[in-house]
Amino acid sequence: MACFAVTPGALMQTNLRITEIFYSLQGETNTSGLPTVFVRLTGCPLRCQYCDTAYAFSGGEIMSLEAILERVAAFKPRYVCVTGGEPLAQPNCIPLLEKLCDAGYRVSLETSGAMDIAPTDRRVSRVVDLKTPGSQEVARNLYSNLDELTGNDQVKFVICSREDYDWAVSKLIEYSLEQRAGEVLFSPSHGQVDARALADWIVADNLPVRFQLQLHKILWNDEPGH
Repeated sequence: MACFAVTPGALMQTNLRITEIFYSLQGETNTSGLPTVFVRLTGCPLRCQYCDTAYAFSGGEIMSLEAILERVAAFKPRYVCVTGGEPLAQPNCIPLLEKLCDAGYRVSLETSGAMDIAPTDRRVSRVVDLKTPGSQEVARNLYSNLDELTGNDQVKFVICSREDYDWAVSKLIEYSLEQRAGEVLFSPSHGQVDARALADWIVADNLPVRFQLQLHKILWNDEPGH
């Protein structure tokens, strides 16, 4: 387990650029449907063609780690999701994750799979996105991350086409992902592949994966704060 000793003085000086902090239902992953605080960090080095959070690429508010923890605590949550953008693009994401775990929350990290997850606290459920060819960022996959996976982690594929599905199945088999991670998630790219078709493909091939829809899109259609 990675350990990061942060003194009270250092805690005050550890800043991150934050796009938003809000309380909603988790729309994806193995905690889908559970009330969760989302801490959305600003900035991302990738430009996936289906990205629905481009507003987090720039701007945001500089906040101290202490201020972030206070904002999160005000919601009295059980679950906290650190997301982006690409949260690991900010080095101070690492102590943020640790401090959230220390506070007793169940913490998840949504990451593009292009950044090294090795320094992150193993108490965190790391949701690692493997970019498909249809994302237009497949070259950014950092496959060494797969060696870091534990049963507490999840691997996610956003499927844009039948070709993407076949590619994802090939990676599932090549890396025995269902044995490396606690969950393997197949999600249809909104408006690009028919969700029922993807469900039928998974059932027909008897895959050891979890089909998921983005609950927040169904409920709130990407309204801010959800």
